[in-house]
Amino acid sequence: MYYHRQLEKKIVESASEYACITLFGARQTGKSTMIRNLYPEYEYITLDSSKERMLATDDPELFLSAHGMPLIIDEIQKAPGLMESIKIRVDEAKLKRVNEGTPLPLMYILTGSNTHAIREKASETLAGRTALIEVNSFSECEKLKKEGGEFFPDIELLKRKQSKLVPKNRFEVFDEIFLGGMPEYWTLRPNRDTFFESYIATYLEKDVSRMINVGRLDDFRKFMRIVALRTSQQLDYTEIGNAVGIDARTAKNWISVLESSGIVIILQPYANNLAKRIIKRPKIYFMDTGLCAFLCGWTDAKILEASAMAGAFFETYVVSEIVKSIRNAGKRIENTLYYYRDRDQKEVDLIIDTNQRLYPIEIKKGIGKDKANKNFRILEQFRMPVATGLIIDTSDRIFPLNKDTYYCPVGIIGL
Repeated sequence: MYYHRQLEKKIVESASEYACITLFGARQTGKSTMIRNLYPEYEYITLDSSKERMLATDDPELFLSAHGMPLIIDEIQKAPGLMESIKIRVDEAKLKRVNEGTPLPLMYILTGSNTHAIREKASETLAGRTALIEVNSFSECEKLKKEGGEFFPDIELLKRKQSKLVPKNRFEVFDEIFLGGMPEYWTLRPNRDTFFESYIATYLEKDVSRMINVGRLDDFRKFMRIVALRTSQQLDYTEIGNAVGIDARTAKNWISVLESSGIVIILQPYANNLAKRIIKRPKIYFMDTGLCAFLCGWTDAKILEASAMAGAFFETYVVSEIVKSIRNAGKRIENTLYYYRDRDQKEVDLIIDTNQRLYPIEIKKGIGKDKANKNFRILEQFRMPVATGLIIDTSDRIFPLNKDTYYCPVGIIGL
């Protein structure tokens, strides 16, 4: 059974505007399945095939000539030089269409799992010629087969969306957190240990081995587990390095590997010239809570919900769902999502900076406490309008704490 993705709309729009579309994201997020479902008539080639990969690497022009158009090329990161030949073909086709006065059709769809490398190479080589679209694992709305949209924290907009909300209690939410959103795991429900062990092994072999010394893969596996135990925390490279047995510089480089692979996101602290006392360390979040729970060794949702890490996992889930909703709208999170913490330990879990306003958000796994918004006013130091704040929790409806803050059910994200 195919689960429709919210990104499909953005992809179809991009297909009418660009000759090339480039999809990137972590492994097992459903990139190839989505594209082949959207465009079943297009020829599909994967560079996992050694024969195709060798030809694409050794003679890109011959490779493209050997296949028709439009063409889907999967695992494009395995033959990055192919993008140069695609650029030439797109430019030639564009010039011809301009002379003929006809629109340029979609020629190529590229997919791959090395997020940073693909985005960097495509931005450099195919600038202005390709739409860059990031794919994540299933959002909650996608799992429920609901049509969703970008999470925008305006309270009046959220109230209007409330009629579509299907409330879930804390235990049901933690079932979702434990399962995660990997499309294959969600739809087929294979043995959990086998699926995630295979996922990690494939990730190490095909992605990580290209970025670090192969002899250190066992250290990197341990590193992944150490980082998973620190999801939703500030990054301390020295502390992580000591736990793994590597230096801080290596720890920082390996974090960038996780980020470039789409496994984690890094949230920067909000700051401007007025913020003299802010701590500059970023926070880290896993993008799939199921993978994170497996790496941490949790074997049951109820045990996880009762554990000391429950708050960290709930925060990870909320942030990842917000990120997915933004990316599913075809947008980027950079310069939009932040957090705040100063040297006095005053903290705001999440800040959404949009429309020249700051939207403060606290994240609580139970029903929010009365003083959950106590630090929202500290954002006034930045001399920007501070909008009505939210306390995202497991309540069943939107209702006010006071005139400046509302409780917001987690299930409304992405609706």
